[in-house]
Amino acid sequence: MARHSPTDTRYSFAALVAGLIIGTVVAAGLVLAGVPIPAGLGLGAAIGIFVAASVKYTDQWEKAVLMRLGRYRGLRGPGYFAVVPIIDRVSYHIDQRIRTTAFGAESCLTRDTVPVNVDAIAFWIVRDAERAALEVQDYDEAVILSAQTALRDAIGKHDLAELIQSRVELGHGLKVALEQKMMNWGIQVQSVEIRDVIIPPALEDAMSRQAQAERERQARIILGTAETEIAHKFVEAANAYKDHPAAMNLRAMNMLYESIVKRGSLMVVPSGLADSLNVPSMMGLLGGAGHVPRSGGEAPAIAGAEPARESAPAAGGPPRLEKTRI
Repeated sequence: MARHSPTDTRYSFAALVAGLIIGTVVAAGLVLAGVPIPAGLGLGAAIGIFVAASVKYTDQWEKAVLMRLGRYRGLRGPGYFAVVPIIDRVSYHIDQRIRTTAFGAESCLTRDTVPVNVDAIAFWIVRDAERAALEVQDYDEAVILSAQTALRDAIGKHDLAELIQSRVELGHGLKVALEQKMMNWGIQVQSVEIRDVIIPPALEDAMSRQAQAERERQARIILGTAETEIAHKFVEAANAYKDHPAAMNLRAMNMLYESIVKRGSLMVVPSGLADSLNVPSMMGLLGGAGHVPRSGGEAPAIAGAEPARESAPAAGGPPRLEKTRI
């Protein structure tokens, strides 16, 4: 930050050594020239102090504002430079590195009348040290107050949702507003970042419940949509099985088989379902419909079917076979 030095007491070790050496040499010369020792020592000390006070310095990142009899004489530094003691005075050492300023706004109302606390940080730099020294009294304090004012104004123009979701855009708007105000101060704003937006705990709890309810609603909508699609698929499957009862029975057998294989245990099913899955009956129906090929004029052996039983032969005739219904 800017350092005030109205008494100009910033001396370097080199300046003190130079003043001591020159004062000693002058005092010794005056004593050797016949000047009384007290006068020679006093004059040498005065010259040494004058020389030490004439040498000033600034660091690499600083500029010194030089005033002569109250009038601006220019900038000095970085490094060593000479001034005229008593007449010249270094008023400020201005730091020209990028600086950060934290600021905030407490209990500000948004456009939808929600009280919030907002914390932000500004990155800025002094580009023109002359203007920063002459145009504004204390530019550090001016930057903080201007940033707070701009932040409060921006909060009043945005809703709470915009503050939470659009922090980058809000920071950019603050940067533009601060640049317009500080342009004549020789200060350039690098960026403004919103660090945190704090809302009341009761409102935070209400927003949390609202978000949970919204997610629950979306989950129910997705589940209902899935049920509707499944119902349509079932209708299509029913239409496909309506004219093909054998295919329906095969599908039921497959489902029963998969269930038994996955569970690895027995399964109890209704008797009606078991009757519908009677394999011999199905094969018999298929054979009667001509779907089962016959070879050599003999009926195919069907697993599970009861064999043909011989009935009592008629008188004088060969024995005859009685077909059993499958």
